[in-house]
Amino acid sequence: METKAKKMDAKAVKNFLSNNAIILLVIVLALGVGLKTNNFFTIKNVRNLIINMSPRFIIACGVSGCLITKGTDLSAGRQVGLAACLSAMLLQSVDYSARVLTGLPDIPVVAGLVIVLLIMACFGAINGCIIAFLKVPPFIATLGTQTIVYGICSVITNNQPLGGFKPSYSKVATGSIAVIPYLVIFAALVGVYMWFLYNKTRHGKYMYAIGGNENAAQVAGVNVPATLIRIYILASVLYAFGGFLLGAKAGGASTATGFGYELEAIAACTVGGVSANGGVGTIPGVLVGVLVFETLKICLQFLGVDPAYTYIAQGLVIVLAVALDLRKYLAKK
Repeated sequence: METKAKKMDAKAVKNFLSNNAIILLVIVLALGVGLKTNNFFTIKNVRNLIINMSPRFIIACGVSGCLITKGTDLSAGRQVGLAACLSAMLLQSVDYSARVLTGLPDIPVVAGLVIVLLIMACFGAINGCIIAFLKVPPFIATLGTQTIVYGICSVITNNQPLGGFKPSYSKVATGSIAVIPYLVIFAALVGVYMWFLYNKTRHGKYMYAIGGNENAAQVAGVNVPATLIRIYILASVLYAFGGFLLGAKAGGASTATGFGYELEAIAACTVGGVSANGGVGTIPGVLVGVLVFETLKICLQFLGVDPAYTYIAQGLVIVLAVALDLRKYLAKK
């Protein structure tokens, strides 16, 4: 019995190490960088980390619902970019010489945000309808939407960078309550809302049911098309909010804004335990995944790694995360 218990303990440890390999490797890397450099474990660096995490966490929350239902959203990054450009166009200072919408009156920041959220929700509805009614695989549907959104963004901006924001919009990213930045507060509010939605509402139960077995969920009375459309609309609204915050944070926007963010979000979700095979995933897990990804990037920056190699490292993490997720799925079967 003792030998059997030891074998079970060894197996549990082995599974834990393999299932959390990326997280553990990044922790070891962070400790190594912290010991090697003088200013890694500082309040300033931690503050920069959580500020950088905040918009990306919001975006990853949007992608998580798509993944849980065995879908994906390759248009996420381009939707973020379009939202940032729309926010920039609406919230440029009225006296800015290169203002795009010259006839637009000075509108409040909240009104600008609402307009952007409503516009981007339409793209989410389009994605959801294509997937739910036309039965186009999410990969293909959102790949097409990705190209369309990028084309629209190029047309409305004329491929020119946008700047000259009004101070009240810039303050969205630079302001804080006491020592807590607005960006962190927004991310926390989104995280709490998404946790409640996933765990305490009928929508969340339907979402996990569809991810577990769509046919069984349909037989059980779940309105699968309506649920999928809501998931993709919510995802686009979160991308819009993330793009709105990124525009304010960067002080400008262009067609390049949001490039590759969909891959980062998918990788962060997968690292955080959201299974691409559907039916599994939590908001705290998404937060951990985003934290791991951002910590990896900061570590590489402190080590002076060329940005080109940073992309290679991120790509390897994405492949490894999906491989580990597939391994867990096959082990369960």
